[in-house]
Amino acid sequence: MSSSTTAEDTGRAPVWSVSEHLEDILAAVHPLEPIELQLLDAQDCVLVEDITVPVSLPPFDNSSMDGYAVRTADVAGATEEFPAVLEVIGDVAAGSAGELTVGPGQAARIMTGAPLPPGAQAVVPVEWTDGGLGEGPAGTMTPHSLAPEGASGEVRVHRPAKDRAHVRARGSDVKAGERALAAGTLLGPPQISLLAAIGRATVRVHPRPRVVVLSTGSELTQPGEELTEGRIYDSNSFALTAAARDAGAIAYRVGAVADDAETLRATIEDQLIRADLLVTTGGVSVGAYDVVKEALQGAGDWEEGSESGSGIEFRKLAMQPGKPQGFGSIGPDHTPLLALPGNPVSSYVSFELFVRPAIRALMGLKGSGRATVRAALDSPAPLTSPSGKRQFLRGRYDEEKRTVAPVGGSGSHLIAALAHADALIVVPEETAEVAPGAELDVILLR
Repeated sequence: MSSSTTAEDTGRAPVWSVSEHLEDILAAVHPLEPIELQLLDAQDCVLVEDITVPVSLPPFDNSSMDGYAVRTADVAGATEEFPAVLEVIGDVAAGSAGELTVGPGQAARIMTGAPLPPGAQAVVPVEWTDGGLGEGPAGTMTPHSLAPEGASGEVRVHRPAKDRAHVRARGSDVKAGERALAAGTLLGPPQISLLAAIGRATVRVHPRPRVVVLSTGSELTQPGEELTEGRIYDSNSFALTAAARDAGAIAYRVGAVADDAETLRATIEDQLIRADLLVTTGGVSVGAYDVVKEALQGAGDWEEGSESGSGIEFRKLAMQPGKPQGFGSIGPDHTPLLALPGNPVSSYVSFELFVRPAIRALMGLKGSGRATVRAALDSPAPLTSPSGKRQFLRGRYDEEKRTVAPVGGSGSHLIAALAHADALIVVPEETAEVAPGAELDVILLR
């Protein structure tokens, strides 16, 4: 891991910047090994190879309307007063093999998606005809079961059609040999649809990472249980598990672990079998009961009785909230572990800054996936910020006005304020006061 540029030669512990800590995390976290998955199992995964189109889409000229396949010369000059009268030779339904050929003076009833029959040059919508009923303009096509020969066996066309009108040309979507999707594409529903349309049943992807979230603290009670004196409900594990799922991971929540180093270590060992990334919250500061730091500080990767490897390093970061942080790897497979502080806002801000990018790195994606915009501060009074620390304040962003208003105070325990925020206001390290109207970076949480 890198040494901090803000370390002091005074014997005190160095202080790392937010950027340095993130760089170290991303240098150690690599995309998961690719696997072949069925299409629906590959949703929200990232392609590891370019996908080439094996067959053009659409694979044949087909109709974009329910109507009649015609030769353009036969309907030239057609009007309601002087319609073109054509012989109906049969139906062409979607999935037809194209047995019909349209000759001079003929038309074939054709359905949306059906192949354009040989001889036909255009499709006239059924609304431009009498539908074969010998009356005025038709509103719909007569069902085949009621009109196996197209009603009267002829159709009156009331409007002319240009060549190729209402015809989807072969390859007008994508052509055979073209690249359908590039390596690095995140597969959502539209991409899954395209893969299915070109006949791909499986794809090679980086799988979604499995993230295990553990909260620590003997004071924690699970929601739904009785809250006794001196205890609080465990919200962090729920927030971080939900956040990991939102980031694209398969996330598992472990109930709160009491403030006992051996119990925590045993719990982590049990969870390694299903974890590509471990996230703990709480127990990383300087208190007498900071169990995560006690259990993991200085420990190496657990490998068959040895303690070799990078282990877990605990740091102080020049940020507020979220000063205490831990990062490293643990276990025989060198599973990455991020240790976050226990205050609810601190842990969530830390997730957005460090865990979300790590999850995306495991998926084969870059960055946090969160947009950062510039916005003017909408506040009745100046904001103050501790010198030398990058502060992250909760805010509400107004996209139309391009302004951001603070929500709640700067306390790292204010969960209600976080629940009503949709952005993080970033105050740089060198800024001690921000005047109303001043522009700042804003991280959008949506």
